[in-house]
Amino acid sequence: MPSCSACDFDLTQVVPTTVRKWNWILPGQHLTLAETRLKRNLPKSKSNQLTRRLIDWFAVNARDLPWRRTSDPYAIWVSEIMLQQTQVKTVIPYFERWMKLVPDVRRLSRLSSNRLHKLWEGLGYYTRARNLQRAARQIVTDHGGVFPDSCDDILKLPGIGRYTVGAVGSVAFNQPVPLVDGNVIRVLSRLFGIRGNPKDRQVSEQFWETAGEIVAAAGRMRTAFKPDNAALKISGNCSALNQSLMELGATICAPRNPDCGACPVARLCHANNSDCVDGLPEIPQRAKATERRFVAFIVQRGSKYLVRRRPPGVVNAHLWEFPNSEGSPDEEDPVQSAAEQLGFQTVDTELCARLKHSITRYRITLECHRLMNPEAHALPAHGFYTREQIGKLPFTAAHQKLLQYL
Repeated sequence: MPSCSACDFDLTQVVPTTVRKWNWILPGQHLTLAETRLKRNLPKSKSNQLTRRLIDWFAVNARDLPWRRTSDPYAIWVSEIMLQQTQVKTVIPYFERWMKLVPDVRRLSRLSSNRLHKLWEGLGYYTRARNLQRAARQIVTDHGGVFPDSCDDILKLPGIGRYTVGAVGSVAFNQPVPLVDGNVIRVLSRLFGIRGNPKDRQVSEQFWETAGEIVAAAGRMRTAFKPDNAALKISGNCSALNQSLMELGATICAPRNPDCGACPVARLCHANNSDCVDGLPEIPQRAKATERRFVAFIVQRGSKYLVRRRPPGVVNAHLWEFPNSEGSPDEEDPVQSAAEQLGFQTVDTELCARLKHSITRYRITLECHRLMNPEAHALPAHGFYTREQIGKLPFTAAHQKLLQYL
């Protein structure tokens, strides 16, 4: 069995043994391990440097992020949930505030719904926050408030999938479990020439198998991982390897204009050596954006304003908003139509704002109008709050921007 004493693991643990199943170079072209090395023009002695190079690079280049300064699995779990679909720079202040106000599982399990959503306000995808609390309550009930270290137990928690198990299991507990996210897909597809739509089941499994082989190799290394920055608490080689893949994708192996000159594994990279970096991964073209149009009303009674809470089971459930209605983008009189749908009898309004924002594939225009003669309408008896009270309620992102017009 070929091996390298400098790297402490077998070569066959770096390149998956199932390579014959994979389309490394071109669709339909199945290669043996030796043929793959020839196609990539890599000397045999270079291939087994992959894991070591990634870990050594991470030791020097790991960003100093707040969730890397702790070994608390609860904190690592919270950070991973926040980072889903959200950029690091956005998450940092939310994470720091959260850990200050909600430092443990028991505190999270006791939060009121309004408080929970207010702390998450602005991060979006609020189901994540509700699942965090559901999971916290399950940890209190089933594990005495102690975050479980078993991947099987972690997977049973609400809102936890394959990626989060890999992230928490490896980062918090240094277990040799893989993780695959958008950054890792990009890195692995270029490194190994993995083609096909990453969302296809067969292709997805190729990424998970590859990630699994690499992190398993890291787990067998005998040299302990030590970051240059002593403030970082990295639990071991498996943690460092998985984080190095994500870090490489986030900072160097970018979707466009990757900095291959700064990449620690550029010489081992199929895409770099074959001049096809821009063609991998093979992400299908996004669906065309859909235009949507909403009309909202600011309704004032004395010093109070009419707001409502969104019901369960809808987008932005449990968050608050001004009364509003959706109309057709090409509707001639959307204000009158919206007023009628909301039960307002006549329309005498003043335009306050017109906002544009995006949610997934939707491009949304939100018009806000002030109702000038609220006394002429049959307004509800409840739902009016002062500006101070409204400031304590969790609002949807778009309607937060309307608060400045009160």
